[in-house]
Amino acid sequence: MAEKFTIEAINQQEYEEFIENFENIAEHGILIAGAVWSHRPFQSFDHLHRCFCDFMDSLPESGKQSILRCHPNLAGKLARQGKLTSESEQEQASAGLSSLTDEQYNEIHKNNDIYRKKFSFPFVICARENKIAAILQGLQTRIQNARELELQKGIEEVKKISYYRLLDMIQEKTLSPKKPKL
Repeated sequence: MAEKFTIEAINQQEYEEFIENFENIAEHGILIAGAVWSHRPFQSFDHLHRCFCDFMDSLPESGKQSILRCHPNLAGKLARQGKLTSESEQEQASAGLSSLTDEQYNEIHKNNDIYRKKFSFPFVICARENKIAAILQGLQTRIQNARELELQKGIEEVKKISYYRLLDMIQEKTLSPKKPKL
């Protein structure tokens, strides 16, 4: 398990250390972590998470698309090659995506391709809140969305992912697992 930090310890981290520790709160999000670092001192877990969310919300459409494009396809090529970040690997496995049947794999692969062609970014869903059936249903449903709505939904899912990733890293006496505030 990765090292857990107190808010006080996080507030003491130099820029480079903070980046090293928090660059994958949003997948490959070095720029995001760098922007969030400048908001120290953080008052609480919720404040730290809010800083990540606020930065994502402040981006223009192209920046939000870039955040989504940093995420791998679910059960995709990177997963098969063992090239996922450790966070994504654990999240996809917990949702059952590492043990798909051939039929499920073919369905998710086909719909991932359709989705990516339509929106020009991958389908993103918080795997920790979903299992295979819900992910497959969500993918089929969200393919029908307008691009603007899907961009918004994708960013909301990244915020959920970032919440759980931060939860894994923060040691705080008052911290209790709960649904993310977005």
